[in-house]
Amino acid sequence: MITTLKTFVRVILTPVHLKRTPLIAFVVGSWLNLFNHGDALLLGVMNAHLAAKLALNYLTPFVVSNAGLVAHQVH
Repeated sequence: MITTLKTFVRVILTPVHLKRTPLIAFVVGSWLNLFNHGDALLLGVMNAHLAAKLALNYLTPFVVSNAGLVAHQVH
């Protein structure tokens, strides 16, 4: 478990990964937000519930892209 956690942190903090994974998260997260919540955003609706959903749409591809990198490193 500790080795996996160390590998996870090492892979995430690799400079080349820190350039790519946030870019992936931004592009995919922006598309998800537009596709799933574009109507609310165009109407100017904003509340805590929507803000949490918007944040998760950026966090999810960031986590998934890093998990893919870690899986590639571990095997």
